This record gives sequence, C-alpha cells and structure tokens, in this order.
Amino acid sequence: MSWLTRSRQRLTSFIARRETPDNLWTKCKSCGAMLYTREFEANLSVCPECGHHERIRAEQRFEMLFDPGWEQIALTSPPDDPLHFKDQKRYPDRLKAARSATGEQDAMQLAQGQIRGRQAVVGVQDFAFMGGSMGIAVGNAFVTAARAAIAAKCPFVLFTAAGGARMQEGILSLMQMPATTVAIQELKDAKLPYIVVLTDPTTGGVTASYAMLGDVHLSEPRALIGFAGARVIESTIRQKLPEGFQRAEFLVEHGMVDMVVTRQDLADTLGRLIGLLTPA
Repeated sequence: MSWLTRSRQRLTSFIARRETPDNLWTKCKSCGAMLYTREFEANLSVCPECGHHERIRAEQRFEMLFDPGWEQIALTSPPDDPLHFKDQKRYPDRLKAARSATGEQDAMQLAQGQIRGRQAVVGVQDFAFMGGSMGIAVGNAFVTAARAAIAAKCPFVLFTAAGGARMQEGILSLMQMPATTVAIQELKDAKLPYIVVLTDPTTGGVTASYAMLGDVHLSEPRALIGFAGARVIESTIRQKLPEGFQRAEFLVEHGMVDMVVTRQDLADTLGRLIGLLTPA
C-alpha cells in the first residue's frame, strides 16, 4: 500500500468522523439556490436570491410580528371525529399524525399582543397541519379570536393558508363559512378592523369565506390565491389562463388584493394600518 493510499484513508476516516448537521443548508424551492440555514432564517425564511417566501409556522409568524411580551390565546378542543369518517385512514389517525408532526392541536393558532405599539389579536393558519384545512376547530378558533378582539377593543389580523374545507368533517366544515361570516359582522358592528394577510396557498372554501371579507387585504409576494385550481378552470372555460393567474401580483392589478407586502415589511405595514383604522 503506497503512502498516498494510506494518507487518503486516514483523511477519509477523519472526515467521516466529523459530525455535520443535516440542516446546515436549505435549498430554495423556487430558484434552487443553496442557502446557509442560519442566514435564511435570519432573513425570515425569504430567499435572498429570488425573494421566494417559504411557508412558515404559526409561532414563527408571532415572533416576527409582535413586539416582545405577546401571549398565545388558549383554544378549546371540539370533538375529533364527529362523522366517524374513514378514507384510506381513520380521521382520528390523521389528526394524531398531524399533531405529532406539528406539536399543535389544529390548523389555527391565536395570539394577542402589540404590533409596533398597537394592540391586536392575530390568528395564523398553519399549512403544515393537514394543509391548513378549515374544520370545526378552525371555525371555533376564528370566532374566539374575533370575540377576543372585541373584548380588547382592538383589530383582528388573520394570516390565511389553506387548501380549503376539511373533507373529513363534511358539511360541518362548510358550516364554518357562515359561522365565521357572523363573527366578522360582530367585528364590524363593534367598529373594529378585520385585516387579512393572504399567504401561500389560500384556496377553496377559505377563499370563498373569511379570507375575502377583510377591510384590507394584504398578501405576501407570489402567494397562490384562488378558489378552484387553474387546471379545473381551464378545462371548464376551455381557454388558456393569463400568465400569473391566481398569484398575488395579478390579483392586485385586478382589484382583489389591496397590497403585496414582503415579510420584512409586514410588521411596519400592519402597525401603520392599525394606526390609521383605529382611534388613538
């Protein structure tokens, strides 16, 4: 065995013993750039190369949005399987897997605190929990948030991210559409703002209800927003859809969304909006 071979074996053995974290690098899902994870997270999970906004968890949103001292709002737990639904798996098994993976009870989390010195109640739909789907628990959380905002006499800010209604709860999930609409009317009666921040993706029954009933609609860049999928629409109308159809920038141009705001500017923008929409 030559000295070169022995040296190569020693070097290989030394390198193999070194522990390299699995999450040291993050690959951008849009442009494919390899990003140093710490820098990517410090940039609020926004790719510095192409500006792609990665989907993030509810607690991350609360941390980047609120001033220090915010508090999470406790939620009640409705029955897990009201229809005893089963497809390829039992619904309770799907819930158990989602709760184990996310550490949350369901797809919407609530918190209360100050955004740039302005009091607000904030709700966040977490796409990581069964696609952020709207079921009884999400509807209950929405109503809880609206009434907490009324009690505190402050705005309700909602971050949406959902594939639509939760099929495992059938008609009970669709009943959350009128329930949340009534809660929004309660906010309007109390003369309190309801601000919606649309994130990627916001689709289905969520778009058809509370996601589009805000006083102001903001969106993160390039967020997918719509009811039915583009391919379903194309096959129905038998026409090619315009470039960028159902993306936030297209919807701003056509009056469905008021403003596209980068994640870095969201807290400042919401703070200014709350100041404009609520009395001093």
